[in-house]
Amino acid sequence: MKNCIVPIAALGILLIGCSIGKGKSYEKHLEFPPSTNLEEKIDMASRLVPSPTQLEWQQMELTAFLHFGINTFTGREWGTGEEDPSLFNPQKLNAEQWVKVLKDSGFKMALLTAKHHDGFCLWPTKTTRHSVASSPWKDGKGDVVRDLKEACDKYGLKFGVYLSPWDRNASCYGTDEYNDFFIQQLTELLTQYGDIYEVWFDGANGEGPNGKVQTYDWERILSTIKQLQPRAVTAIMGDDVRWVGNESGLGRTTEWSVTPLVPSSYARAKKVNSSLGIDDVSKDLGSRELLAKANELFWYPSEVDVSIRPGWFYHPEEDHQVKSVNQLVDIYFQSVGLNSVLLLNIPPNTEGLISQSDASRLYDFSNYIQTYLEHNLVANPTVKHKVSEGNSIRYHLENEENINTLLIQEDISNGQRIEKFEIEGKFDGEWVQIAEGTTVGYKRLIRLPQDIKVEKLRLSILQARGNVYISKLGAFYCPPAEKTTASRVINEYDSQLWKATCMDVPLSQVTDKDISTADTLIVGQEILIDLGKEELFGGFIYTPAYKALNHISKYSLSVSKDKTNWTIIYDHEEFSNIKNNPIPQELHFPKEVSARYIKLIPHESSNYKDVCSIAELGLLKK
Repeated sequence: MKNCIVPIAALGILLIGCSIGKGKSYEKHLEFPPSTNLEEKIDMASRLVPSPTQLEWQQMELTAFLHFGINTFTGREWGTGEEDPSLFNPQKLNAEQWVKVLKDSGFKMALLTAKHHDGFCLWPTKTTRHSVASSPWKDGKGDVVRDLKEACDKYGLKFGVYLSPWDRNASCYGTDEYNDFFIQQLTELLTQYGDIYEVWFDGANGEGPNGKVQTYDWERILSTIKQLQPRAVTAIMGDDVRWVGNESGLGRTTEWSVTPLVPSSYARAKKVNSSLGIDDVSKDLGSRELLAKANELFWYPSEVDVSIRPGWFYHPEEDHQVKSVNQLVDIYFQSVGLNSVLLLNIPPNTEGLISQSDASRLYDFSNYIQTYLEHNLVANPTVKHKVSEGNSIRYHLENEENINTLLIQEDISNGQRIEKFEIEGKFDGEWVQIAEGTTVGYKRLIRLPQDIKVEKLRLSILQARGNVYISKLGAFYCPPAEKTTASRVINEYDSQLWKATCMDVPLSQVTDKDISTADTLIVGQEILIDLGKEELFGGFIYTPAYKALNHISKYSLSVSKDKTNWTIIYDHEEFSNIKNNPIPQELHFPKEVSARYIKLIPHESSNYKDVCSIAELGLLKK
């Protein structure tokens, strides 16, 4: 039964301001006075600094996402809200095992999906019966949130929560009452479990069970967090931490924490960001060209979220697709090494444990980072330096050794100021450029194209916003990491005899086993696949065209032996989160089917346009 129980009144609004004056710092946000010229804007931008909570968050570097819930037991990524709570029964759940794996792997915080889009709550909330209290796990007396928080406290990890504003179970979703309902859930999480250091939201906002879409009261939501957990950063839909713009583990090569991008929770965000021509996925979020057009700036650092598996929740069929050490190291360089914090998802399995395959990969990844990126070959690497544009700092290496990796860090408590830099190495008495870049911020890691042997390094600031404060420079030798990993399956059957058509027009790309090619189709038109002969199979695979934006998001799938009598396998189902995570979508049938013909109907595209793209269509064996 779906219900909304809301016994709480609205909370007051917390107003945050900062003083403005010559030579003063601006914490987190500043507004340019009227008629401020570009030179003055650059100066003010140089004096924008993070809040204490933002600085503490940035210094964690590695944080872990734990996607766990009813989807773990249904095989979905986005639940429908109609799941039976009796499905939730992780009989070996051991939150201490989760935390010990994370602690031993160098992570500083664990962030739990306390409620995902399906509305199923991992704590015994008073707001709904759609929770662990209605499950057989611990006879309905369990509390995953409490178990994890106590484990984090025991082993010294910070704790955070994800609470989905979108709720596909709550009957009051899409009404004013839901905002009260959501504040009640948020208040429970922020008052019953001690200190919380990150509250994470995403931008998903679909229909509820009544077919309505909710208008979220973000002002009230954010003020509740500031009032109840003032040390917590609010991520993605708040104004503390922004989404990097993808779920692939990729940061920008020029990553500004100082940006005119208005957080999407602000009422003016859409209008202002549109006038500036920027959004979450824009490559340029902080150039001088943008400053010239901007009326305000935010200290708004990026968080890179990505899963260790193809999906966000645990699926046993993905056990062989855990990211390799090489992939995880690459992600580290492209997140932490590009002025971001890495939020890596490690989903517990149906037993309630982090799988051995995931844990082993994390240990190997951590060992690589500790072995090679904590062995700094620079003498006195943490001596702080103040340097102006056009000037340099020289560093000596302990010994003349091979290096292939460089590190630069700004003291961001004084702002982010480097716009362009170069690093030179001294060879046979001559200085030779070995690296160059744009922004630095908290941390910049640079891989050199080849191993080199130098005794001195010189960091030159080519362009900057005032004086630059360097907190650390590093030189390391990092050998190649282990590269072996299983590739993603796109088809487990021979497709030579297959013929795919749409409206009797041949589709040449969807069965050629080449994911770089794709067919583009009109939404609503039937795609017919003739396998050439009757086959026994247990599932279907849709591989989207990765570089396209128009992936199939909703679909129906039927099978037939004679092209006359059809059996519907899936009716108006969805490929959840495919827009942000366009990976092969595996549909595992409840039981094997025998058929010669398959009919796929795309009902909706991820960009809500009239066309959709397909790279490959394939079948899964039992």
